[in-house]
Parts: sequence; structure tokens; C-alpha cells
Amino acid sequence: MPLQQCGLNLNRDRRELKPHGTLDFPCAAYFSDYADVLYDEFPWHWHDEMEFIYIIKGTLKLQVPGKSLIVSSGESVFINAKVLHTGTSEDLCEKLSLVFHPELMGDETSVFSQKYVTPLRQLQSLDCCLFRPGQQWMRDINEYLIHIFDSMKEEMIGYEFEVRESLSRICFIMYRQFLPEPGDHHTKPDQDQLRIRKMLAFIHEHYAENIVLPDIAASVNIGERECLRCFQRVIQVSPMQYLLKYRVMQGASMLLRNSTDSITDIARSCGFENPSYFTLMFKRYFKTTPREYRKN
Repeated sequence: MPLQQCGLNLNRDRRELKPHGTLDFPCAAYFSDYADVLYDEFPWHWHDEMEFIYIIKGTLKLQVPGKSLIVSSGESVFINAKVLHTGTSEDLCEKLSLVFHPELMGDETSVFSQKYVTPLRQLQSLDCCLFRPGQQWMRDINEYLIHIFDSMKEEMIGYEFEVRESLSRICFIMYRQFLPEPGDHHTKPDQDQLRIRKMLAFIHEHYAENIVLPDIAASVNIGERECLRCFQRVIQVSPMQYLLKYRVMQGASMLLRNSTDSITDIARSCGFENPSYFTLMFKRYFKTTPREYRKN
């Protein structure tokens, strides 16, 4: 299976719908090239699969609920199953992503799943992990990842064995390092993550309307203060800051898709009553005006 271009298809709860790999080989590798832009991002989302990202060139800022990591060239990061995450390229960035279902290494009744993979997947403290080349076990993981990407790109006979073997070795290295303790795992996301998923879904569905903080809080039946605290704990921005940025990003997409629509119409379509304010906020995020962005 050759390296694919990465793209996201999300439902209301920010769950990724795109199948990764096939039913008989649930694993896919992706190449993302941000070489033409200084600022690009993939939105908050989650999936049932585990994921590794390896940075070829540049820098990626990865966020999961409650923390952010800077991943540089020659480093990789692990994102556990069902963990909300987003990423921004901080400079010209090229990255490889490996997304795979845990059952690739054994179905849920196997010893491989029950004894090793499932405890890792359910380890509450292991939402993500950065692998730098400073320690041998981290270097080993990065080398196995590179071997996986090479194998999937070349598709030599038996590459599926190579991929599964390397992933099994990576998971065993991680298991030995993190040594799951009894009680230090969970089988479902915590309340904050569940609330955030629903509130983000509400924002993404109603961003073009005149929604305010009480509306966002009411979408999950909590008060405004708890809504503010929940956003701060999980994604470190306020609900209205997130809404503003999402509106601007939607506006940028509309500028490229709808080349005949006026900037005033696009501003209103993504929730800005004042086109001048849309231009001001657009320039804050993209360092250029909407007109220049569309032109270039």
C-alpha cells in the first residue's frame, strides 16, 4: 500500500470516519507536505486507531487535551486510540503518519491484545508520547517506524509481515517502558473529553449563526463558568476564541472554493456580521488580507 495524501472526514463528534487500510490489513501510511505554507493545521479529531507521526523536515506543534508538544525533524510522536488531537505546522513541515487498528497485532481474544496492546491502549497516562533520539529505546522506535514507512512505500512481497512485526516490537518496547499498573487504565474518555466533543460539534454545526457562550454551555447542560473551565483544561483556549478561529478558517476555505462570492458575503456566511472585523481577524491568523489570500 503506497503512501497516501492525508485528508480528514469527520462526524459531528469530531470522530474521523475515513477507514485506514482495509478490513484484512487495517493500517495506512500518509505523507503530508506543508512545504508551500508557513502555517497549516489539521483540526481537533479522534479515531479508534492508534497513530504515529514522524517528522521528516520542519516542526509540528501537536496538542492533546491538557498538553502540547513540539515535534521536530527526526522525532516522532505516538497518539493513543480515542484521544482528541490537533496539530499545527510551525514552519515548513513534511511528516509521515501511520494509523493502524490495534487488532492488526492480534484480535481482542488473543494474548497479544489482552496482555500487551489493550493495557497500552487503555493506559490513562499514555494519551501521547514524544520519541526523541536521545535515548536508545526511543531511537529504536524511530528506526522501526522508518522501516515501516519504507516497507509500505515499496510494497515488496511480504511487506505486511514486516509492518506487523515492526509494530509489535514498538508496542512491546512501549509496554516495557510504561509498565501499566493495576487501576491505571480506563476504557472510556473522561467527562471533559466527552463534553468537549459535543461542544465542538455544536460550534461546527452552528458557527454561521449568532451563537454565544450560554448557547455553547447549554449544548452539554453545564453552566458558563464550567464551560470556560472545561475548554481551558482540554484545549487551552476559551469557547469564543475557538469559535472565532473556526469561523476564520471556514472563511479561508470559502475564499478558495467560492471564487465568485464577495468577501462581504463570505464573511456573513461564516458568522461575521461586520466584514471589516472578518478582515481584521483574518489578517491576525493568516498575516494577509482575504483579498490577497484569494489572489495568491
